[in-house]
Amino acid sequence: MKVNKTLVIFTHPNLEESDINKRWIKELQKYPDRYHIHDLYSEYPNEEINIEKEQRLIETYNKIIFQFPFYWFNCPPLFKKWLDDVLTYGWAYGSKSGYKMGNKKIALAISAGIDEKEYSIDGKYKYTLKQLLAPFELTFEYIKADYRGFFTYYGIELNNSEELVEKSVPLYLDFIEKI
Repeated sequence: MKVNKTLVIFTHPNLEESDINKRWIKELQKYPDRYHIHDLYSEYPNEEINIEKEQRLIETYNKIIFQFPFYWFNCPPLFKKWLDDVLTYGWAYGSKSGYKMGNKKIALAISAGIDEKEYSIDGKYKYTLKQLLAPFELTFEYIKADYRGFFTYYGIELNNSEELVEKSVPLYLDFIEKI
């Protein structure tokens, strides 16, 4: 049975230290009829992922957001492990019965501590965030998902204020609703 809600797979190793991610989750929790939040670090504190359970969960939703902080130019390790473990041959790709994520609308929601200008050809890190996220885009393309891009709120590490956090909330919700 398909559920007409958005699945938000949330991966943050230390949520208590992230004002913006806490706020995004708190806002999504106000709408249980629209969003199902699946916190990987709470679900799997020992990082032993129940692959079948995760696959059944994915099969239930047509719209999936992966929310995580961007650090070390990548995702948190549990999300990478989730991708490696859950996207199995015969389920996510590679056989006639595979591609269970095919045509599902997939997007990323990212909190980035660094200012957007630093993620540019002329910036400190020499690459755009779109370039750095290319492996995710390619992964979703490979499994035939309908990748819808990413939402990023930049600069929160250096400019962490309640005002900026609150400003991000409607932008995030608007992004999700347009997917």
